[in-house]
Amino acid sequence: MRLTTKGRYAVTAMLDLALHEGRGPISLADISSRQKISLSYLEQLFAKLRRNELVKSVRGPGGGYQLSRGKETIYVSEVIDAVNESVDATGCNSAGDCLEGESCLTHHLWCDLSEQIHHFLSEISLSDLVARKDVQEVSQRQDRAQTQLLNTIEMEAVV
Repeated sequence: MRLTTKGRYAVTAMLDLALHEGRGPISLADISSRQKISLSYLEQLFAKLRRNELVKSVRGPGGGYQLSRGKETIYVSEVIDAVNESVDATGCNSAGDCLEGESCLTHHLWCDLSEQIHHFLSEISLSDLVARKDVQEVSQRQDRAQTQLLNTIEMEAVV
């Protein structure tokens, strides 16, 4: 399976939103800072996530993004699908154009694998990921690092 940066970053950003949802709307700048994802790239991803009704935007001071529904009802496969990222384990295009316009010998095997991966990701909600101890530990480390960075910036501004 080859899952590209687009799908990985979209899932990462959505998980960040789910982890911080109790804090009100989350700015893309905060997600960018914590996850080390380009702000302009996040803007592109969130436009697609918003069109697919996975997030909603809140305008004005203190604005940002929120999940459009409960994290227990948003599945990883939906996020990947929303950013037009197919989970395709074949080395071919989806039409089976592997060998000069025809399917290769193992095309259907890899198509079956892609379906299994999509099914697997369809069973994992953001809530499932938030509940994981390892995810919680990474999130806490990222939050501490972001707080330290903001404190450093504030101290430099005072000086």
